[in-house]
Order: sequence, then structure tokens, then C-alpha cells
Amino acid sequence: MKANFTNHRARFGAALFAAAVASGAALPAHAQVSDPLEPVNRAIFRFNDVVDRAVLRPVAEGYVKVVPTLVRRGVTNVFGNISDAFSAVNNLLQGKREPLGNDLGRVLVNSTFGLGGIFDIAGEGGVEKSGEDFGQTLGYWGLGPGPYLVLPILGPSDVRDAVGVGVHGYFDPINRYVEPDGAMWGLNVLRAVDARAALLGTEDLVSGAALDKYTFIRSAYLQRRKNLVYDGKPPKDED
Repeated sequence: MKANFTNHRARFGAALFAAAVASGAALPAHAQVSDPLEPVNRAIFRFNDVVDRAVLRPVAEGYVKVVPTLVRRGVTNVFGNISDAFSAVNNLLQGKREPLGNDLGRVLVNSTFGLGGIFDIAGEGGVEKSGEDFGQTLGYWGLGPGPYLVLPILGPSDVRDAVGVGVHGYFDPINRYVEPDGAMWGLNVLRAVDARAALLGTEDLVSGAALDKYTFIRSAYLQRRKNLVYDGKPPKDED
């Protein structure tokens, strides 16, 4: 698995974190949170925060200042086109025909008329992303999430999603087919920076929303993932 580090930072440490923050979700007071590794998770959480403040955020801010908006949008669309292909595979594995058709349509239209995904023609035509991943597929077929995890650099996860991350990294076409290694790493770094740039401004939201950022992000992440696995209709928690 060549460039899992950068690729997964982009997916979990950025996109999923942003969605969790944006959701403003919080687990019910009676919900059981499996976090037996909380002391270790908190230490990794603090480490990630230091790395983000010292490296990732400044680089993302420079990227936004230097690169024109139109170019950045094209970069985001290209990586999004790759994600749509993964989403189609996961919808196939889950037997979800309509989302599968949407994902396949997005990839076909954007890869051709959108010049390799630079332009999101399908999105402009109203074809929405479904955003399925392998962690959701495992959950769909009954695998529980397992304990909550904070992965170094990658951010919030759980055991089930960590497995999904590994599968995604292994089959990622950038990791498998881009040569030489320098080009592969360059694309993964660009993907991570682009994803982190989309998060600029969310840090203040988190800080203002909760006294304990760790608990807030954990609750938001777990609630959001549960909603995604059950397509927005999760079973009620037992008292």
C-alpha cells in the first residue's frame, strides 16, 4: 500500500472531520460510546492538533492564497471523480441500484465531457454524489464499528472504518498505477492539501461549540457514521 498515509489523511482527517463538524451532531446522553483506548486516543488527538497547526493548516492557507479558485475547483473535482468510482463499487457491493446508477453516470459523464473530472458536469445537471465507502459497506452487511480510534494524522475512525481505509488505500488508482513514486506522492500530497483547504474556518466552529474538542469530535463522528451506514435511518439506542 504505497501512499496510504497521505491519501487517508485527505479522506479522514479532512473530509470526514469537516462533515462531522458541519453536522453538529451529538450522541444521546444514554448512548454507549466504546472508547477503551481513550487515554491513547487523546494523546494522538493532541499530536494531530499540533501537526495540523504547525504544518497542514499553514500549507493549506498558502495553497488557497496562491492557487486561483478555478484551478482549485478543478483539482477537487478530479479527486472527487476518483471517489465517485469507489462509491459506485461500494453501492454495487450493497446492492443499491439507484445510487450505483448515479455514481456510474457521474464517472462516465465527468470523465468524458468533464475532461477527466476537471469539470463536474454531472453535478451541474443535478446528479448527486452518494459518497459510499468500504466502511459503510462493512456496516451494511452487519459488521459493528468496534472501539473508537484516533489514527495518527488521519484523525477520527473506528476499527471498522480503519479496515475500510486500508482497503481504499490498497485499491486507490493513484497508489497502484501512477509512476514514478515521486509523481504518486505528489498527487497524494496535493489531494491532502486540497482536502485540508476545504476545512479552513471549521476549527473556530469546533472550539466555540464545545469545551472538550475531543468529546465533541468523537460524538459527531460516531453519530454521522451511524447515520451513513443506515442511510439516515439508524435504529434507536436502547436505554
